[in-house]
Amino acid sequence: MLAPLLALLAIPATFAGYACTDTTKAMVSLKGPGPGNGTVYFTQQAGSDEVHITGELNAFTPGKHGFHIHTSGDIYTDGCASTGGHYNPFNRTHGAPTDRIRHVGDLGNVEVDDSGHAKIDFTDRVITLCGRRTILGRGVVVHSGADDLGRGGFADSKTTGHAGNRTACGVIATVDATK
Repeated sequence: MLAPLLALLAIPATFAGYACTDTTKAMVSLKGPGPGNGTVYFTQQAGSDEVHITGELNAFTPGKHGFHIHTSGDIYTDGCASTGGHYNPFNRTHGAPTDRIRHVGDLGNVEVDDSGHAKIDFTDRVITLCGRRTILGRGVVVHSGADDLGRGGFADSKTTGHAGNRTACGVIATVDATK
């Protein structure tokens, strides 16, 4: 009961009881129905409310691509479509990573250069690797188009960011935090 209220007020994860007691690291290997692929790491230091997200994407079309945590880690039943919608435990509208009101899984866009490559390196204070709203076991999806961050005025802007088809996905799994 308290966690949704704290999230509504944009209280950091440490105060909401979702900070990790040990450094926790996870990764996702992205593959798709399209040619895009990549590896992304998530690291949350002990006692911190920030998750550091790093990685690389390859063989994507140049430009911005929506980058989201989806509810399910099922990529086997029907490929990337099996991951469900954006991870949204508080039933909010879609938004930018910096918005106070957003899905937990709204991580915005990654920018792919002209060679089809993207470097990822940012932090987020809404996702967590610990506690009840952990992203562990959930899906990551890279979309074919740019996420309009809920501001595009399309019928799906407030639910998906009008980011287009799912071009690559994977399941977030823990890895050895000492490596």
